[in-house]
Amino acid sequence: MKLCVVSESLGHLSYQDAAKASAGLGIAALEIGMGNWCAAPHADLRSLLESKDERRKFLSVLEQNGLALAALNCSGNQLHPVEGKRHSEVVYDTVRVAELLGVDSIVLMSGLPAGGPNDVRPNWVTCAWPLENGEMLDWQWNDQLLPYWQKLAAFGREHGIKKFCIEMHGNQLVYNVPTLLRLRKEIGPIVGANLDPSHLFWMGADPLAAVDALGDAIHHVHAKDTFLNEAVMDLTGRLETLGHGNVKGRAWNYITLGYGHGDQWWRAFCYRLRLNGYDGWLSIEHEDIVLSRMEGLRKSVELLKHALIDEPGDYAMPAT
Repeated sequence: MKLCVVSESLGHLSYQDAAKASAGLGIAALEIGMGNWCAAPHADLRSLLESKDERRKFLSVLEQNGLALAALNCSGNQLHPVEGKRHSEVVYDTVRVAELLGVDSIVLMSGLPAGGPNDVRPNWVTCAWPLENGEMLDWQWNDQLLPYWQKLAAFGREHGIKKFCIEMHGNQLVYNVPTLLRLRKEIGPIVGANLDPSHLFWMGADPLAAVDALGDAIHHVHAKDTFLNEAVMDLTGRLETLGHGNVKGRAWNYITLGYGHGDQWWRAFCYRLRLNGYDGWLSIEHEDIVLSRMEGLRKSVELLKHALIDEPGDYAMPAT
């Protein structure tokens, strides 16, 4: 496993400065946003798609700093009943650019449709009752999600994509292990997880159990932590609608690695990943409002350098 950073975590820096800062921290690669919910501070999707010279300049920044390009990120809601077409265009253009840049992994969300053909807002069903919720889910999966992903997966294969890394995120149709595995079973192994423990933490799932259940369906890993505010959760549960700026009042918050779950947890997470055959990127995503980006990244890198497993095992039990 090697360290990567979601480049938007350094979105206050230019592309050149973000690459230099990442290399200085001992990071080996960048995961770069192409648009949709990402502001794409370090890439212009259109110019990269149209200009060979722009692609050469883009890749040269990585090369000059000894960095690899781990993945492209185009997370958004391509199944949104109003904005979906625009988001989907970014997804498809990201596939095209990935082929031109020589990268075969794309990080994105599954998408979340409306609850029915006449709705204009996405609808995340989180309860089996009332019974109309089941009808909504059937329509969302069978009429919206599966047809979309069948086409996208075929397009991805045509353009050299090997891994669509779906982030299991709240307010998406794929948000936990069972929904990820259901989509993978329907679409094929090109679909896998971008395993981000921070979202599983706040939803009440166990990321360590998720590693075991997903196995080789783990395509990518986001290293991001969550602080669970027990005093607030005792009153509200984990469903949180307060804005992210209200750190003290919220039941949970995204936080710098180690401040939500300590060194021992992250060691167990990395060990469990290795046990299940994962040897890919640990991509740090800084979304901590309290700590600065650079301090948050420094502390995250320090923790992961102690926790990750980089060398192959070579121990053999002695002969009896």
